[in-house]
Amino acid sequence: MGPNPKVIFPNPNIPSLCYIKNVVKNPNIIVGDYTYYDDKDGAADFESHVTHHYDFIGDKLIIGKFCAIAKGVEFIMNGANHRMDSVTTYPFFIMGHGWEKSAPKNEELPLKGDTVIGNDVWIGQNVTILPGVHVGDGAIIGANSVVSKDVPPYAVVGGNPIKLIRKRFDDETIAFLLDLKWWDWPAEKIFANLDALTSGDLSKMKAIQ
Repeated sequence: MGPNPKVIFPNPNIPSLCYIKNVVKNPNIIVGDYTYYDDKDGAADFESHVTHHYDFIGDKLIIGKFCAIAKGVEFIMNGANHRMDSVTTYPFFIMGHGWEKSAPKNEELPLKGDTVIGNDVWIGQNVTILPGVHVGDGAIIGANSVVSKDVPPYAVVGGNPIKLIRKRFDDETIAFLLDLKWWDWPAEKIFANLDALTSGDLSKMKAIQ
């Protein structure tokens, strides 16, 4: 019936591949079942790729189910953003030693909200994802890309900054898949329909009841 979503390493023959949900400790990183990260340091390394993620800001990284995240991916969170409406962009307040008196209020910072990655998203190697970006279900992000804006569902994007390369399917099929939400099926139903899920013949999916 498939791998156990509660284990860290689903395949002992691939020790670099781990289910992220079962290793993250930061409560502001929320990850769905079966989403994996693949890197030589595996489980121990993922949170080091979520940078400038400060508790006092409170922004979240939310990643859906069944995502494939390659090595070298970096999620830059809102703490990396500096004020640009003041004379200087230098963040005196984080240095301490009395300089914290200059600490801005959160509403004065250029915060862009939570970073949200949908379900069934494939993120290629060495991708950088900027704060507050939303990536739609079924999207593909090419290697070495910088994701500076939202990505539509089932879009293929790439580049620095990203550009739309193409849609994976026509609009009618995309709407069908977004309504289907196969990633929310129970494991037994997914197992029973693996042939359809992994087929290029989309009529097989449309035949499932």
